[in-house]
Amino acid sequence: MNNQYIRREVFCCETCRELKSFWEKEISKQTCYRELEEDRQGKSALRKLREEWKRRLEERLRMLDNPEEKEKQANTVG
Repeated sequence: MNNQYIRREVFCCETCRELKSFWEKEISKQTCYRELEEDRQGKSALRKLREEWKRRLEERLRMLDNPEEKEKQANTVG
């Protein structure tokens, strides 16, 4: 067997290990960044405000679609 091919194979294996190690580190970094971002967004009040406004708009649309329900609620309260 020719020594040139053996060297190339060893070089290729080393390169594969280095590439694998590099990408594993990159994936680990990105996972950490993603988790931090999800945590930050979870603590944000923006999501809660959006949900509250969405709920209010849905109630408003429901009242506009069914005026009888609005009258029933007014009679119940009053």
